[in-house]
Amino acid sequence: MAKELMTRAQDYSQWYNDLILKGDLADYSAVRGCMVIKPYGYALWENMQQTLDKMFKDTGHQNAYFPLFVPKSLFEAEEKNAEGFAKECAIVTHYRLKTDPNNKGKLMVDPEAKLEEELIVRPTSEAIIWNTYKTWIQSYRDLPILVNQWANVVRWEMRTRLFLRTAEFLWQEGHTAHATKEEAIEETKMILDLYADFAENWMAMPVIKGVKTPNERFAGAEDTYCIEALMQDGKALQAGTSHFLGQNFAKAFDVKFSDKSNQLDYVWATSWGVSTRLIGGLVMTHSDDQGLVLPPKIAPLQVVIVPIYKGDEQKAAIDVKVKEFMQSFKAAGIRVKYDDSDNQRPGWKFAEYELKGVPVRIAIGARDLENNQVEIARRDTKEKSSVSMDGLTNTVSTLLEEIQTNLFERAKQYRDEHITKAESWDEFVQILDTKAGFVAAHWDGTPETEEKIKELTKATIRCIPLNNEQEAGKCILTGNPSSQRVLFARAY
Repeated sequence: MAKELMTRAQDYSQWYNDLILKGDLADYSAVRGCMVIKPYGYALWENMQQTLDKMFKDTGHQNAYFPLFVPKSLFEAEEKNAEGFAKECAIVTHYRLKTDPNNKGKLMVDPEAKLEEELIVRPTSEAIIWNTYKTWIQSYRDLPILVNQWANVVRWEMRTRLFLRTAEFLWQEGHTAHATKEEAIEETKMILDLYADFAENWMAMPVIKGVKTPNERFAGAEDTYCIEALMQDGKALQAGTSHFLGQNFAKAFDVKFSDKSNQLDYVWATSWGVSTRLIGGLVMTHSDDQGLVLPPKIAPLQVVIVPIYKGDEQKAAIDVKVKEFMQSFKAAGIRVKYDDSDNQRPGWKFAEYELKGVPVRIAIGARDLENNQVEIARRDTKEKSSVSMDGLTNTVSTLLEEIQTNLFERAKQYRDEHITKAESWDEFVQILDTKAGFVAAHWDGTPETEEKIKELTKATIRCIPLNNEQEAGKCILTGNPSSQRVLFARAY
């Protein structure tokens, strides 16, 4: 199986596609730019979703659901937001089909069924949500509103890649309303920390927390905070964003509240989200030329047990022992599968589970039973060892923790080795072209310079890191004064 994969060195893009398809995460669909998330890929998303959902609820948030369709008049109410998403919108204009009189067996749009107002298929939900909040909020007693929704959104992308950029994708979007600016900013930063915690401690994906430049921030936001990750090909990936929206949406939808002094004021807002692109980031952070490598905490399957036997008698003896292991593993919360199917040989199964990134593989044969041991193979380092059956559950639990830690440390070392300072334009371009990764360089703070650098190199300012060291310097392009370095990179 693994031999069919393209290697990263040969063609990184093809390697990624091969992994997604052959690792059973997703498939192409009949709809251009959309994907089918297969059960194995969806199980991965569910593990992410369940973890994040608990984290949201533990911080006081509740789930709700809002319509897929947004009336055009509502969508255009917040001008910057509408302008930012206008080119990516899918629009519903009619509500009925009819038989085509000139083409037997075919359907046509009924020209008589034109909607009075076009509906936007949501690219994001601020408009429909804030129109709703207007009816929910009258007084400071109604605040804060801490709502999240798990949903799909549509952004009509022209150049798509499975998980990373698709016309339809799954995500969560939080939308909160607050009585004060300070409270809203605190919420924005708290969610950023939550995302970073999830990325690093569950996905084993190191991230840099920062704030976007005005050019790169969310349309309609006062500030956009982000977490940025680095993929193995040296390109950056925006892994999550948290936006301080100020009072922009409250003013657009006239959402006011009476404060404790009975004075009317506009509500302060945030929005924040992560999506199924996290799966793409996960694949590109950890995987290798043999297949997927998945962190144990969110892997759909943490352990697979493969029997090696000749004849029914050996198989029956192995079954008895494995049953004991399975009960003990499940009691310890370990996601385990016993693959005793007889339609494939053990070697094929080993390659298959390696391709799918299962963290731990256990092989057990007749001789292992005699010796009271099993063979354990770990996916991250490909190391194999024989271990005692006694205390196997504890052994495996410890090993899963070691793999989780190792994956994070390995990715962090790669990331840290690929943050490079550039002092001049020539050095900046050279690093981008030869080493890749993040380039820490001075920028004069103007959107014009930022755009020019992007035009010349296709590199963007990924973020201004939080708690960034202040140092006097000169912009790499213009030579104008600068007070700090920002992180540039080419990105997905």
